[in-house]
Amino acid sequence: MKLIYKILYVSFLLYPNSCVTEYMPEIEDSPDLMVVDGLINDQPGPYTITLSKSLSLGEAYVRKPIKGYHLWITDDQRANYYLYERQPGIYTTDSAKFTGVIGRTYTLHIRANSPQGEINYKSFPMELKPVPPIDSIYYEKVIIKEGEKIYGNIEGCQIYLDTHDSENNCNYYRWKYTEIWEFRLPWNVIHQNCWIYENSSMINVKDVSNLEQKVIRRYPLNYISNTTDRLKHKYCIEVNQYSLNFDEYQYWEKLQFICEDVGNLYDITPSAIPSNIFCIEDPGKEVLGYFSVSAKSSKRFFIKDIFLGITNPYLRCVEDTVRGGNVQGLGVYSWILEEGPDYVIVTNIRDCVDCTTRGTIVEPPFWNENNN
Repeated sequence: MKLIYKILYVSFLLYPNSCVTEYMPEIEDSPDLMVVDGLINDQPGPYTITLSKSLSLGEAYVRKPIKGYHLWITDDQRANYYLYERQPGIYTTDSAKFTGVIGRTYTLHIRANSPQGEINYKSFPMELKPVPPIDSIYYEKVIIKEGEKIYGNIEGCQIYLDTHDSENNCNYYRWKYTEIWEFRLPWNVIHQNCWIYENSSMINVKDVSNLEQKVIRRYPLNYISNTTDRLKHKYCIEVNQYSLNFDEYQYWEKLQFICEDVGNLYDITPSAIPSNIFCIEDPGKEVLGYFSVSAKSSKRFFIKDIFLGITNPYLRCVEDTVRGGNVQGLGVYSWILEEGPDYVIVTNIRDCVDCTTRGTIVEPPFWNENNN
């Protein structure tokens, strides 16, 4: 989501990096707009709504939380569910009191007390639509470069998803996923094995409204190149599938266009992407972000295979070899990688000897499952 926030926080999209001098257009800036991000579904919570301020054009990404607001959610049966500020700008529901129900309609309310008086925001009513299960997740090897002479092929991995709605109710989909992979340092050090968790930053949406049968086959969910060690040992992807209404689909589709396909500096601005949240006292007051309401289905998929040409991130680790095993005088920022009968290999790069600089040593509880 960080990538999405960067886009929402600026007034215009900067053209992608190139070899020319960066151009900062003279435009009217709109700082300090409220940015809302949150999602509720039909699975047990708690659910989280985040409030923050937009950033000025060119400003470094540093989240500016909006603190001290009052948030609650109402449904079409006039029930109220209050959120509590657990961290600055991060508001959560009580999981013991609130779980979304398919078919119900929910509205987010936000109240701010200012020196000028009370200011109220609310979302449009959002129906929690059902979503079908994910049928399957699978992958295919991709040859990035064919081997020449003594060198083998360089391979990547394309992950696909299949799903269908036998009831023909779900016309618009969105997918989010978390990647988890195991990596191992090539030396027998204390913290040798670790796991990394990384949430998707790409926007994945699909419109099947024009299809007679609501079937999705070979949707290209995620591509993994050889420039990462994700595929070196064991890899897992946890996919969440959401149903969308037409308005929310348009919202994510426009953001997807900005992220991936924009070809002109002035094609789309964030103000052209309508939010479903408005100010009651001043309907013309701009708000960024979206309050999402959707059912969720999930599936986990593992890959443990041999991929050729995967980058080795530890080639830089062997800094020096000390004959005789005497490491005195090498300094306090040197670590032993390997010891032999008459030598010691040392490095001054911490992540070569401690995998916790990149991940966690706690093995995921599901890591030995095989539900493919």
